[in-house]
Amino acid sequence: MARKFDRVPELSLKSFTCGGVDERRDFIDALIEGFQYFGFIILKDHAVSADLLGRAYEMSRAFFDLTVEEKMKYAAGPSGQRGYTPFGREHAKDASVADLKEFWHVGREYAFASPLADIYPPNKWPDSPARFRETFLHLYSALEEAGFAMLEALAPSLGVDDDYFRKMATNGNSILRLLHYPPVPPGADPAAVRAAAHEDINLITILVAAEGAGLELLDRNGAWMPVETARDNLIVDAGDMLARITNDVIPATTHRVVNPKGENVSRYSMPFFMHPHRDAVLECIPSCIGAGAKYPPITADGFLKQRLKEIGLA
Repeated sequence: MARKFDRVPELSLKSFTCGGVDERRDFIDALIEGFQYFGFIILKDHAVSADLLGRAYEMSRAFFDLTVEEKMKYAAGPSGQRGYTPFGREHAKDASVADLKEFWHVGREYAFASPLADIYPPNKWPDSPARFRETFLHLYSALEEAGFAMLEALAPSLGVDDDYFRKMATNGNSILRLLHYPPVPPGADPAAVRAAAHEDINLITILVAAEGAGLELLDRNGAWMPVETARDNLIVDAGDMLARITNDVIPATTHRVVNPKGENVSRYSMPFFMHPHRDAVLECIPSCIGAGAKYPPITADGFLKQRLKEIGLA
């Protein structure tokens, strides 16, 4: 690598979306460098409002405070793509025990007559808290727009058109996940952690900085490093789909959420998993072929189904 970092770099999205030629070029160069070195960057000066993030966290806490019986009224289907998934169901690929978490999935919303109605399952919405649907659809849209800007900034470094990724991800099967890691229960399996070491499935993940510590990445030297930033910043990481189409020029970075080292309290986070549309073909970008493509082409939907099965959600 060109230089070594002692922490995940923080970049100003405003310098790309509103900056001049030099500011945009600096952002583009820093983004590819950060993704190649860590697989992670931190985004500040973005357009997702602090008020919206605060309201979303309040509603997430209120929902997870409901009884199990109430939450199970909105249980997700076999694929877990919409609604509530209870504590202890999902596990990391090849893990022997389940993660110590529960979560809620919000997917793309569409008009009843939309052709997407035949492709993606409809969202489920709880009766309470009030304005839950409105808040999380607003957050979904805001995070998706931040994601489109990030993907546009990646394009020049990979030798593709600026709209290459926007075309791939428009009407994509992207998911906003509301995560609750409860206090670690008495008698929990000693091998169980809040989120075992894994890589994300999708193109990129945009994570609203969590309420509570615990996120760690595995650096290129094989050491675990905490990922921490200010409350309203966004943490962005590269997923397996992006690694696949870049031939690992941008690797997917292993990360985890460890159990609390101090007070045993809840942790909340909200990752937005940005996916291509289901028919997008994941194949090596020409500039990344090098000595040869490592992975055969596969549709985004086919790859997603493989991975959901591996983590216990299919």
